Amino acid sequence: MKPFVREYHNDEKLQNDVQKLADNGITKEHIYLMSHDEDRTERLANNTDANTVGTQEMNLAEVIGNIFNKKGDELRNKLQDLGFSQSEADAYEEDLDEGKVLLMVTESKDIKKII
Repeated sequence: MKPFVREYHNDEKLQNDVQKLADNGITKEHIYLMSHDEDRTERLANNTDANTVGTQEMNLAEVIGNIFNKKGDELRNKLQDLGFSQSEADAYEEDLDEGKVLLMVTESKDIKKII
């Protein structure tokens, strides 16, 4: 099943929505953040107690390959590892290029009702 995805420009709104998810029993293991800027992603993940897509979500070949990939290729690989198709990953990576942050939730609850 593909994760629920919402795009953000506003970090405060993102943090509020992650808190709403936590308040409704969605655990950190199901909440992922991604942006084109690794520092921003890490800062937001630390501030909200969310995850980033890391090596545990990726296979070994991709982890090694990402050492040599461009940032966009790396992000598309991570999105595909979460269950998105190549075309979906391409579209989301373009959104990341525009400065957006992606909130992805892998929990099966109806997230739209929470946030």
